[in-house]
Amino acid sequence: MSCDKDFDELNSNPNDPTSVPAELLLGSMIRSTGNVMYSTFNGGDMGACWAQHFSKVQYNDEERYIPRESAIGNVWAVLYESVAADANAMYELAVLEENMVAQGAALTMKAYAFLLLTDLYGDIPFTEALQGATNISPVYDSQQTVYNGCLDLLDEAISKLNPANGSLDSSQDIMYGGDVSKWRKFAASLKFRALMRMSAKDARPSEMQALVNSGLLFSSSADDANLVYLSAAPNANPIYESVVFGTRNEWKVNSAIVDRMDGTVGGFPLDNRLPVIAQPNADGEYRGKPSGIQDVPSVTYSYANVSPLGEFYLRPELPAVFLSYTELQFLLAEAAFKNYISGGNAAAAAYYQAGIESSFADNDNADIAGYYSGSVIYTPGFAMEQISTQKWLALYSQGFEAWIEWRRTGYPALTPAIDGAFNEIPSRLTYPVIEQSLNAANYNAAVSNLPGGDKLTSPVWWMN
Repeated sequence: MSCDKDFDELNSNPNDPTSVPAELLLGSMIRSTGNVMYSTFNGGDMGACWAQHFSKVQYNDEERYIPRESAIGNVWAVLYESVAADANAMYELAVLEENMVAQGAALTMKAYAFLLLTDLYGDIPFTEALQGATNISPVYDSQQTVYNGCLDLLDEAISKLNPANGSLDSSQDIMYGGDVSKWRKFAASLKFRALMRMSAKDARPSEMQALVNSGLLFSSSADDANLVYLSAAPNANPIYESVVFGTRNEWKVNSAIVDRMDGTVGGFPLDNRLPVIAQPNADGEYRGKPSGIQDVPSVTYSYANVSPLGEFYLRPELPAVFLSYTELQFLLAEAAFKNYISGGNAAAAAYYQAGIESSFADNDNADIAGYYSGSVIYTPGFAMEQISTQKWLALYSQGFEAWIEWRRTGYPALTPAIDGAFNEIPSRLTYPVIEQSLNAANYNAAVSNLPGGDKLTSPVWWMN
């Protein structure tokens, strides 16, 4: 009452910025995405276990298709709040700054978040999302609408991510160190992946061929969209932080992948990637466990007699792979085989072999000598199974992506979990329970569009 001189200045925090440079949001956005994908409780339990790369010898409800609601809600919340929303804010700040390359990076991450969300859940809020207090009940858009919108975002990103338009702060870009040309390749390659994923419902060969012709797709593994983690927690790869740092050794290798690498099934030659993806068990053997089994550990499957994850994949610095040259080669092989892009079987075979060679290089430069033989050699009559199976092998540890691509292609043939809650590998994540109370009307409308309702087994739009 008695003093108001310099009141505004006295109550202003000199350390509180009035504005944030757009690029300061990029690092946390990339890290949040990598962490939610590689968390053993997310991409491990509900990705790598469902794709049958990982298996568990204890605490395996998720492997038996009984996921935790907290994990489902966490994936949704992080991708909306810490990735898509921050990407939106970064874009708006970059517009004010007239920073075109920052706009392009933000649009790429926004598209990445929404594509991952819709691939995991199906229909999601998109056109009315990220509006804050102005709209707390956004409608759920069809997956086709989300895909179309993300393709538009990526087209704009590709246009803006021209090195002639400026540069990115290398200290904030923890993916590419400020290399704008590689961000442009990431946006173009991500668009190609999106076009392939929706191709069974909406094939766009002219757009795929245009991307091939553009020269903007990944040209080597040096272009991979990776987050390379640091050597110690809390900035190490989440798999390391759970299994090694957290001494949670229940995550093991699945017999589905071991049996295809040691030649037990499928007629595959011995695969020298096996000692990279797995460690010998206590008896000195590579032994996987099939998915499921309610009563574990047991004499049959224990901590000792099932192979642990390979030391290469337990490194603290193991990258979080957002999109790789290796995966792109298999997508190109499929596109050529289906005549979406030019070259036919000759091009498909070349892309397919390039993908295999790149995967061996990714796996600590495993010796590929003798592998490209027998049933591995590209054969047009079995091309889809061959391409998809080799891609599945190459996506080891990339939990969500491996599961999503397996859902799309159906290869290799996998047997549902023993003692599973139902006799079918899940097709999606259910919506977070909180949506039923916070956005009930729109949630109910979305559920009514799902064949079978809000269930793990309800197929999403692009599934064959």
